[in-house]
Amino acid sequence: MFEFDQYLGFLAFLTILTIGFWLMIFLITFVIPYWVGGAFIERMKEIKAEKKAKREAESL
Repeated sequence: MFEFDQYLGFLAFLTILTIGFWLMIFLITFVIPYWVGGAFIERMKEIKAEKKAKREAESL
């Protein structure tokens, strides 16, 4: 049925496929939401700092 080289190639394919699947699950569930959330928080801090600087400039 399979020769030994074909069997090893098939196992390597399944291993790479499985690693890719779990990597995508990890990225979708943890890394991307963390990245987007951090970017959102940083943007809110920038907006708050801009408003504060504008208020201080107007009061002078």
